[in-house]
Amino acid sequence: MRFIFKTRYEQDIELFQHGGQVFWYGLLMAVLLVAPLFVSAYVLTQLSQACIYAIVALGLMLLAGFTGQLSLGHAAFMAVGAYTQGVLVTAGVPFFVGIAAAALFAAVVGIIVGLPALRVKGLYLGIATLAFGTIIEEIIARAEHVTGGNAGLMVPPVSLFGWRFADGPSFYYLCLAFALAATLIVINLLRSPTGRAFVAIRDSEISAQSMGVNLAFYKTLSFAISAAFAGVAGALYAHNIRFLSPDQFTVVQSIELVMMVVIGGLGSVHGAIYGAAFLIALPQVINAAKPMLPTFLAEATGLQPTVFGAVLILVVLFEPLGIYGAWLKTRAYFDLFPFYRKGMFRRQKAFQKSDRLK
Repeated sequence: MRFIFKTRYEQDIELFQHGGQVFWYGLLMAVLLVAPLFVSAYVLTQLSQACIYAIVALGLMLLAGFTGQLSLGHAAFMAVGAYTQGVLVTAGVPFFVGIAAAALFAAVVGIIVGLPALRVKGLYLGIATLAFGTIIEEIIARAEHVTGGNAGLMVPPVSLFGWRFADGPSFYYLCLAFALAATLIVINLLRSPTGRAFVAIRDSEISAQSMGVNLAFYKTLSFAISAAFAGVAGALYAHNIRFLSPDQFTVVQSIELVMMVVIGGLGSVHGAIYGAAFLIALPQVINAAKPMLPTFLAEATGLQPTVFGAVLILVVLFEPLGIYGAWLKTRAYFDLFPFYRKGMFRRQKAFQKSDRLK
């Protein structure tokens, strides 16, 4: 089965490269659609949260993985979207109007944050976005007349066309639909001239500029699109949690979001999905393993951040491409078997002497 779209130049673009992808993606979609029939309400809530994290991971992957712009303040964009949605929906604004406003407002804030990215990069850009996240957290805490401050803000469930999307299958399907739409948008964006410009900037800013890529425009655009994705995820997060407070959007969560895309696999759409699933699944695995651990270790504070940090270090040292990279190597092993040779995928070490060459 082939899914083909025509561009204005009459060029064929296949959504699936071969029949195997049609089968496996179709099977995955079938499993996701019937999941509410076989899992508990708690697991269904976690699946909804995984879809929400997948949306923000796709946006962050577009920024960090494909444009090469580090952001340590993405939780702030989620906060902007969440509070925009919460305030508007509480005031009686329809759901889709509220979520569009959340995406637009987050994108505008992303443009404001993206402007400093024109002068700084790398670690300095990360520090700038880290400061931005702290500022947004403080603004939310101080604007008590709008956000409720530290007392929090109650958010009603989604009401759409007279149907109430509360906890359960209805809200899960809503989150799944948004996650699927976000995935298709990113896939098509990356194979457009805009996506190629993002990748060119990531690989070499000097080379991209010499080829006519407007660095200022595309860097700012990348921040805006990434922030808009985070705003949509924040809006859905607000309806999933039903209660918003500043301590839900801290710097720690921003770092967890970065860990999510790094562990999933930087520079791949699959990595964003894998990272979101990992971020949701690992705490459950840790809680399930606690009864089997010694008492002093199971009751130790900070066990989960320690495990997250250890996994991140192992990924950076032994599998820089993350979970998706490990999957690619495993698939290649079975494709090449029995002709697979040891060391075929050994990491090649390269050293960059100067950032001026980037």
